[in-house]
Amino acid sequence: MEIRAFSKYRKRALSLVRGKVLEIGVGTGKNLPYYPKDVEVIGIDFSRNMLKKAEERRRKLRLENVTLLYMDAQDLEFEDNTFDTIVSTFVFCTVPDPIKGLKEAYRVLKPGGRAIFLEHMKSESKLLNVPLYLMEPFIRTLLGTSLLRETQRNIERAGFKIEKVENLFYDIVRLIIATKD
Repeated sequence: MEIRAFSKYRKRALSLVRGKVLEIGVGTGKNLPYYPKDVEVIGIDFSRNMLKKAEERRRKLRLENVTLLYMDAQDLEFEDNTFDTIVSTFVFCTVPDPIKGLKEAYRVLKPGGRAIFLEHMKSESKLLNVPLYLMEPFIRTLLGTSLLRETQRNIERAGFKIEKVENLFYDIVRLIIATKD
């Protein structure tokens, strides 16, 4: 489920990438049009069907700087300190063990590297969480995602230093920029 307004959030998030980029949970490749041409992108996903759609989008856009791989975010097959930038958009609401996946992202990010998370999560407002709690059983069943993850806290628990948080839709959708010391 993609909300059109999210495309402007994607554009904003991907304007921040540099160097060698790992996109965790590339899905159908919705971010691909927004990457700068001067970066090398490796996109991973554990759904072969999603990767097939992402590959079709990559070919249609004629992106030679993008490689797509079948891989689990919780068990990344890369050496430590490989990437300049890590990107995740609306992913850590579905990863079964988000802390494990985030620790893997931290491991493969170079020291001084930047992680860019565009994620929806539990609000700090109890009032805003009421509809999220009401929708949770349906959303989890239909889409396999959770609206109640504490992703910002999980990012910190995984070792990242949060540099900036932008609330894009109240504080339910956030752009989080983090680094690895």
